[in-house]
Amino acid sequence: MTKQPEVLSSAEAVDVEQPAGERPQGKMTPFRAWSITILLALFLFINYADKAVLGLAGSDIKVDLGLTAAQYGVVQSGFYWLFAIGALSLGALSSRINLRWYLAILMLVWVATMVPLLGTIGFSALLICRVILGFAVGPAYALANHSAQSLFPAEKRALASGVVTAGSSLGPLVMAPILTWIIVQWDWHTAFGVIAAAGLVWAVLWLIFGGSSKVERKGGAGAGVAATKAVKAAKSKDDEPANVPYRVLLGTSTIIGIAALNFFSYWSTSLKVAWLPVYLADGLGYDTLAVGRLAALPFAAAAVFSIAAGFFSNWLYKRGYSRQVSRGYLAGALVAGAGLSMWGFTVVPQGVFQMVLVILAFSLNTASIGVGFTALGDLVYGKKRGGIMGGIVAISSLAGILSPLFLGWTITAGATAVEGYEKGFAMVGIMMVAGAAVATFFIRPDKDLLKLRAWADKNAENEKEAAS
Repeated sequence: MTKQPEVLSSAEAVDVEQPAGERPQGKMTPFRAWSITILLALFLFINYADKAVLGLAGSDIKVDLGLTAAQYGVVQSGFYWLFAIGALSLGALSSRINLRWYLAILMLVWVATMVPLLGTIGFSALLICRVILGFAVGPAYALANHSAQSLFPAEKRALASGVVTAGSSLGPLVMAPILTWIIVQWDWHTAFGVIAAAGLVWAVLWLIFGGSSKVERKGGAGAGVAATKAVKAAKSKDDEPANVPYRVLLGTSTIIGIAALNFFSYWSTSLKVAWLPVYLADGLGYDTLAVGRLAALPFAAAAVFSIAAGFFSNWLYKRGYSRQVSRGYLAGALVAGAGLSMWGFTVVPQGVFQMVLVILAFSLNTASIGVGFTALGDLVYGKKRGGIMGGIVAISSLAGILSPLFLGWTITAGATAVEGYEKGFAMVGIMMVAGAAVATFFIRPDKDLLKLRAWADKNAENEKEAAS
């Protein structure tokens, strides 16, 4: 197997002093670090629950506001108009603003976009609210992962990212039936009010308990100092992220590979939201109740697989496997597995096995995202991590625009709707497998860590010579 350089145990690594510039204030126990991670998972939970409201209340909103199907489609697409710009610009700001305040402000902006929806509103106002929400939501996933990863040493980051990623799947899964009941009992305005109230509560909890700090090892200050010195003596400096310019980071093969991998992964994510329920009904003939239950299964599986993948990545890393294996190969295999399953459910008979493949096709790819972002956490200096992750989210969002359009085209071009679905899903599945194979080839975190460190050392020497 491919082994990495000496890996520190959890007990040793938690006291490693972080590089200047990304060293947080204060200390925290592992219990508090995991508590903050749960808060970050709830951050995405609320975000994705909000995305579900518009779809759940779509029919009522169209009737109440007198929207045509075209206008409703514009409202749905408006969410993504500034999504990529928000991911890039707001993600980059994370290096200059304390994340405790930054995430709370983002949540309050989300809440502010929902307040107008509590009363009488028209098409234009609804569209503006969704566009602003999309802009503010853009960096959410990247910042939540960045914040969680800052709390843990390398061998624990993947599980933390998995837990955070699970929040995005649990949001629609848990809240869809609750919000549907609220809409039926009261109205869609109330559903948005519930989400807004949850956002306010989260913002207060985050301001009280949130923030980034290094994990404090049990045993008192003296033991911590001794352990820190021992770790510093044993740990290779080549294993630490180097503070290099964005232009240097963007040229590393690992960042290019993860960006490409996430792009192919997001094809499945977008189709799960936009077309899976319709395919289950129109393509496979399931009734409305069955569609509601079956469409929820990939979200549940994605939450389980995200946590399991994070745990497995940590397990591999702590047992000496390189980051290329424990992060890159694992993330690539999950996307390829999702693509293979997507192709598979178009060629097998309808039944239980087909549904298993459907579930895998729309959940394994989600599990890959947290593992891939962990490789970024290992590679990118803390102050630049949010910007890099935000940029990758922006690239991934392009698939959110392309994939629904592509499947719509194949359905229209097919001799029958079923044939159009099968051809479209099969083509996307094959593309995901091929794309994952190529992208994984570029993910080499261990080599890139050494390259970035060498660049930083050489640059420091040049500056020293110039100063002298």
